[in-house]
Formats: sequence, structure tokens, C-alpha cells
Amino acid sequence: MLCACSGEQFKFEEPPQSPESLATRDFSASCLSSRTGDWDLKFEDSQVDEVESTLKEALSLNYEEARALLGRLEYQRGNFDAALQVFQGIGIRSLTPRMVKAITEKIREEKPRPKGDSAPPTGVLSMHSVSLLLEAILLKAKSLEELGRYIESAKECRIILDTVESALPNGMPEFIGEDCKFQEMLHKALELLPTLWIKGGYLDEAINAYRRVLVKPWNLDPNKLAAIEKELAGTLLYGGVEASLPLKFYVFGPRTPKNNVEEAILLLLILMRKVVMQEINWDPEIMNHLTFALSITRQFELLAEHVEQILPGIYSRAERWYFLALCYNAAGQNETALNLLMKVCGSSEVKQKPHFHSFLLLAKLCSEDTKYARDGIKCASRMIDMASEHSKHFNAESHKFLGVCYGNAARASVSDSERALFQKESLNSLRVSSLGRRHDPEVMFNISLENAVQRNLDAAFYSAMAYSNMVADGSGRGWKLLTLILSAERRLKDAETIVDFALDEAERMDQLEFLRLKAVLKIAQEQPKQAIETYRILLALIQARDELQLQATNLNQSKDLELEAAAERALERAAWQDLAAIYSKLASWADAEICLNKARTLNLHCPRGWHTTGKYFEARSLYKEALVSYSLSLSVDPDYIPSIISTAEVLMKCGNQSLPIARSLLMNAVRLDPTSHEAWFNLGVLSKMEGLLLQAADFFQAAHELQLSAPPQSFI
Repeated sequence: MLCACSGEQFKFEEPPQSPESLATRDFSASCLSSRTGDWDLKFEDSQVDEVESTLKEALSLNYEEARALLGRLEYQRGNFDAALQVFQGIGIRSLTPRMVKAITEKIREEKPRPKGDSAPPTGVLSMHSVSLLLEAILLKAKSLEELGRYIESAKECRIILDTVESALPNGMPEFIGEDCKFQEMLHKALELLPTLWIKGGYLDEAINAYRRVLVKPWNLDPNKLAAIEKELAGTLLYGGVEASLPLKFYVFGPRTPKNNVEEAILLLLILMRKVVMQEINWDPEIMNHLTFALSITRQFELLAEHVEQILPGIYSRAERWYFLALCYNAAGQNETALNLLMKVCGSSEVKQKPHFHSFLLLAKLCSEDTKYARDGIKCASRMIDMASEHSKHFNAESHKFLGVCYGNAARASVSDSERALFQKESLNSLRVSSLGRRHDPEVMFNISLENAVQRNLDAAFYSAMAYSNMVADGSGRGWKLLTLILSAERRLKDAETIVDFALDEAERMDQLEFLRLKAVLKIAQEQPKQAIETYRILLALIQARDELQLQATNLNQSKDLELEAAAERALERAAWQDLAAIYSKLASWADAEICLNKARTLNLHCPRGWHTTGKYFEARSLYKEALVSYSLSLSVDPDYIPSIISTAEVLMKCGNQSLPIARSLLMNAVRLDPTSHEAWFNLGVLSKMEGLLLQAADFFQAAHELQLSAPPQSFI
């Protein structure tokens, strides 16, 4: 028992050969020991009193300290009920003021004092006694925890924090001796309290307990402090409880976090800084939490910055580049992501094990941009070779990206033979992918789209229906593709029915696009008044959306609205341009000019905007002004086919001297888009003007056949 005075934990070489619990005899004289063996004896209250008396005399302990020692012994033996009964006999509430005074005096003594300063007052508890009593409270809390009484345990544990905080309102001073036992008890209580609240189901109390640890300095070990910060961040992110920050924790002024996610991000950024400065060890959970937090708030650039700050050796080069590529891709910076992925798949990593996920992402990004279609073909082909060796599971995915890249390459090709080859390879690759992944809606959608572009409308319709059946809740792009296929087959009423259904089921952004598509269908049915009314509804909805965006104050909401803003501006611009074209055909020049001005204010450097302006001037027989507008359109995009065709039309009206230039323009348009019936029709008109009647007949025939399968909007 004498070792207890030093504050060290009891250690036994062998289990002590004694009755189960001296303490229980103090509360129940008739209780029998629960241990089996030779010590099945019955003790009287007088025996417990005798033991306590002996402890007091031998160790000069008071009643509470003796109880603390006995309770510790019972806890160490696993007699949690008995330990709890012993600890309940200690009057902690009455001792708390004396403990606070003792801690205060201890801090005062540790400070350098001037000469003549008064000596510490007598009758104050020693720090050894304070430590012993704090340990008793802590062990009482742990006993309650072992018995499953978590709420009571948390309340007991909180007494330690309240006591020390009353004595040290500004936190633990740095000059406290390392051998100070009460600091050790405090640190254990700081770590235990949030865990107890979590076990009891009180997450808001647990969050405040974590905050209480962090808001003041308690001389915690840096790694333990980091662990608490990480646990708080995890609880804030995944706890499902929005715990508002109390006013007393507003230590950052106006920059104080406004919600759980902001607070978690702040904690995780602090932890990442500590990792970079090598103040704490690398912990992958910190990066996982930060990735989740910044992803849900769409701060992908900030995430990329912190990935770049991670010290070398934690991630391999391929993993680091892949992680960064994911960040930049999510942030919409696909060019940067592609450059990083090409490093992973480039010659510098030839000797390394291929990073398959980087190849997969590179193929996906290349399939989304026609400019990188040929790079995508190379990447997907290499993936197929690797998949046959390492993972056949990705073989179908590789063929899907290969098929999409072949299709994009075909549309960008300038050679008819090459275009035909790429179109054939595209469908072949997509079919191979569908055999490996029969229920993949992405594969079926791409098969439908490629068939539609190649004007295989029956096959495209079948695949589009199969895609719609695979997607349970429907898909905006699936309904749009199905509508365009039906309209290309001149089933305009059926197409409008699909649009009306989609307007009720689609999400907001898709609804706006379907409203424009409905207006286009009205124009195709020669119903300009109904089309104008549909455009009016579309523009009113976009204006209402603008007002909602101005009222958005939440960070996440404003981010989401900002991402949709560009798409809405493009849709609004297209609506004004469509209206200008309608009013130009109706010879309503004032209305057409108003619509053109509206479109130009949204984007001055838009090839379709200048093309629509040219059609307006052409309708008014102002051919010079029309040519200027078409030239401006082509200066923005030299391959903008409608402006190429319209320029040729105006030149054909200007006289025979311009016919060679017009033919050159039309042949270029056919080269860029062999399915353009307008280009073929104007070639027929031009050939007729030149007296080449047989050639003109062939061109008219091609134009007629293509027009029969032409959608009112492009499939792409």
C-alpha cells in the first residue's frame, strides 16, 4: 500500500490473495465475495473500518484519500461495482473549492516570486492529494463506462475539467513540471470526455467537449492534440448533427466558421500544415477527411494545392499526378488534368508499373474532347492490351472509350476514307463493349448516339429505347436523343410528346433545355407563334433563376449556382438568337434587332450570334453587311459550317465572278460535315448555275436524302 503515496499505479507480480473487495463490506455487511477459492469469507463493517484506520495511521491519509486508494485497487482488480461504491463515498463537491485553491497556489508557487512575497498559506491541500482525488474521479468515470452508464460517466469526467478550468481559466501554463500528476489526470479526462458523450449518443455534447480541449492550451502532446483535432473534424463531417459554435468559441472574429463543414475544413487545414512542417506524423485519414470536405464544398483547386504540398515519398509520382488530375478534372480544368495524366502514361514512366486508373481517366477525358480523340484512341488501345494481361474486368470499359474516341475522330477527320473507317471502328468497339457489359446504360447511349450521327435511325431508336429502360428514373440526355431521333424520322408529334413528358420529370437545367427543344419543334412544324410563346416562358424562368442566385448567401449554394450560370447564359443567348431568326423570317425587323442586341450583350464573340446577324441583313437584302457579319463569325470559328454555307449563298447572289469562291466554301463545308443537306443543296444550285446539270441532280438527290433524316438540332 505504501507505493500508493507516490502516485504510481499498482503493479502485481501475481494476483493478490485477498478477499474480493474490502470496500463492499463497508456498504453491505452481509455480502459474500464473488470470487471462488479459499477466500470465501464474510467480513463485518468493523473489519473495513479497521483497514481504513490502518491506512490513515500508516500513510497519514484522510478519509477521502484512503477511499481513493481503495477505489483504485478495486478498479485495477476489475471490481467496477465495488470501485464505484468506494468512490461514491468521497464528497467531491465539498472538496472542489479546496482543490481549485490548491491548483492556484501550485501555479503561484511555480512562478518566480519577488523577495518578501508571502509564503503559501497553510491548510491548503497538497498537489499529491489533488492528483489522488482527480484520479479517483477519473477512475469513477471509467468504472461507470465499464458498466455501460455513459452519461453518468461523462458528467463525472466533466467535473475534472470544470475543476481545473476554474483554477486555470487561461489554460495550463508551460512552466508546470513534467512530473505533475494532476496534469496527467487532466489530459486523460480531456481525451475521455468526448468519447463518453459519443458512446452515450450525445454528439453535440461530444463536439463541444472536443472544442473545449482545443480552445485553450492544456500542454497536450502534439500528436495527441492532432488526434483530437482529427476526431473533431471527423465528427463534424460525418456525425449528422449541426452543432452551432457557442459564442465563447468565436476566437477568429468574422472569420469564425459558420457551420460544421467550414469548422472541419479549418481543423484539417491546420493539421495538413502541421504535417507539412513535420510537427506531426503523416496520417492518411487527415487527407481522406480533407478530400471529402473540400469535395462536398466543390473547392477542388484548394484540394489540389494541398496535394501538391504533400512531402515526397508519401505518394508515388503516378499516384500524386492521378490525384491531382482528379482534382483539376472536378474543378473543370480538363487541360491541366490531361497534361498530368499524359505524364503518368508517358515515356518517363515506362519502366514503372502501369498505373491503370490513370490510363482509364485519360481515355475518359480524351473521349469528352474531339481535339484529343486520336490520343484517346492510342490510350484506349493500350488499355485493352493491359486489360488482357492484368484486369479483364476493364476490357469492356476500354472498348467503350475506344468507340467514343473513334466516333469523335471521325467527326474531326478531313478524309472521307478515314472518316468511314473511324465510323466503322467506333460501332465495332461499342458493340464489343456491350457484349462485356450488357446492362451498362453508358454503352447503350453511345451506340445510339453514334448510329444517330451516322443516320442509322432505326438502330439508333432501338438503342435509345434500351437506354431509357435501363435508366430507372429517366435521363435528360436520353430523352433528348430520343426526341431528336423521332424528329429526324419526321415523327414530330411523337417527339413533342416525349418533350412534354420530360418537362414534368427532368431536373431544372434539363427542363430549360427541353423548353428550347420544344420551341425548335414548333418551328419545324411551322408554328412560329407557339415557338415565340415557348421562348418567352424559357426566358422568364432564366430571369427568375438569376434573382435566386443573387439571394444565395450560402457558400455551397452559390458555388452550385455559379456552375450552372454559364450553361444558363449560353441557353439564354441561344434563345435570343432563335427569336431573332424567327422575327427575321417574319420580317419583323425591330423585334429581330432587339433580340440580336440582347444576344450580343451576353456574348459578343459568338460565331452563331454573328451568323444570325448576317441572316438578318441577308433577309433585308443588305448583302454587304451580311458578308461582314459572316466574316466576323468565321473569324471567331473558321470551321463554323452555317456561316461558311451562308457566305457561299451570298456570293452566289453577287454574280458569276464569285462562283469559284462559293464552290470552294461549299466543298469545305461538305468536307467538315458530309451530312449537311444545306451544303449539298447549295452545291446543286451552284452546279445548275454553271450548267453542270447531271452533277446538280446528284447533289440535289444527296441533299434530299439527307434532309429526310436531318434533326432540327444537331445530335452532338
